[in-house]
Amino acid sequence: MRAGEPLLVLVSGGGDSVCLLEVCVRLGARVSALHVNYGLREGADGDEVLCRELCERLGVGLTVERVSLAAAAPGASGNLQAEAREARYGLAEALVARSGGDYAAAHTASDQAETVLYRLAVSPGRRALLGMETRRGRLVRPLLGVTRADTRAYCEARGLAWREDPSNADRRFARARVRHEILPALAELSPAVERTIAETALLLRDEQEVLDGAIDETLARLGEGAVSVAEVRRLPAGLARLVLRRLAGDAAGCPRPLSRADAEAVLSLGERGGSRSLDLGGGLAATVEYGTLRFGREGRLEAPAPVRLGVPGSVRFGLWRIEARPVAVDELTDGGDDVLFDAAALGDAVTVRAWRDGDRMRPAGLGGSKSLQDLFTDGKVPRELRRTLPVLEARGEIVWVAGVAVAEGRNAQPREARAGGATEPPRSLVGLSARRIAS
Repeated sequence: MRAGEPLLVLVSGGGDSVCLLEVCVRLGARVSALHVNYGLREGADGDEVLCRELCERLGVGLTVERVSLAAAAPGASGNLQAEAREARYGLAEALVARSGGDYAAAHTASDQAETVLYRLAVSPGRRALLGMETRRGRLVRPLLGVTRADTRAYCEARGLAWREDPSNADRRFARARVRHEILPALAELSPAVERTIAETALLLRDEQEVLDGAIDETLARLGEGAVSVAEVRRLPAGLARLVLRRLAGDAAGCPRPLSRADAEAVLSLGERGGSRSLDLGGGLAATVEYGTLRFGREGRLEAPAPVRLGVPGSVRFGLWRIEARPVAVDELTDGGDDVLFDAAALGDAVTVRAWRDGDRMRPAGLGGSKSLQDLFTDGKVPRELRRTLPVLEARGEIVWVAGVAVAEGRNAQPREARAGGATEPPRSLVGLSARRIAS
């Protein structure tokens, strides 16, 4: 938050948000405010009146939105608090998308302590201890370093009125029980318990960046989508679990918890050989085949539609990026990543498609043709991945199956290409590469 920059403050009328609004104004931000009236209790209109009076006093523009929540309807199911939060953040995102800047929520160290304790009680693992982020996209939480008692003391010192939400004392809600039963008991051991828990969450978030870097480096070495079970088993136990959790989350499209027992069960899938799967719930499964582990949604993976690849050029095929580029003889190395082809063998364009039943090719060094089905079996390519691999077809013939085989007579070796002399004109070469990309 910087002086002169736009900032939308979410103001409910409670002591925390009243404190935040006044502090942001005093610090010189270009402040506007959003109040959401859900109409769920008798005092809701009184909260709105207080917010209007406060914003008028501070010279802050206020947007008021009245929202009806589906979870509040008679007989409806669902998490009322979660729906209210999503509605509030959705409205804020829409406002700052037009005006620019960030939007601020008035969560304090007290809220952070309650969040950590609640998550730890219902969801084991490191993620529960991380608490709320100080920034998530355009959402910022400037008050995570102060307690609820601090914000009330500030409001009293500045002569600012606020209203208490009665639902915060309703012990039918889990968070209210944490606030009024668990934290007071812990405060008897240490009066600074809220700050201690909040500070721990901040420290662990800093350390999480280090762990994320270690996971990135490990997956860069092991592979992004499918990994060797043996390689993962050789990692330290903690890093192995984090790697598995990342792979599971990537496949699910959202963070997925993975307990010690879950991780061990996944790594034990390949002990009896063959192909084994484990249902992890929510439509996610772990499969080990030929010693290779992958996570995926249940059901058969769809084959990507064929695409045309110009030479030179680059296209996306499913989760792959395929590139064709001219290669000069003087830049060739025997350890290069590209598969080399004579340009004349490819022509101006090739087709990138999925494997079809009955496909055959003449792999280099085999001396005859072979079905792709047999090549996949020989190469121990997991069945579920076979129809997602790029198959390149030039002039009606398969010339390359990425990571599996290249056709006889179509490819060029670096050593041969460099051997050309005065009696042999330089060869025109194309390098083909296939790299996995994020889903």
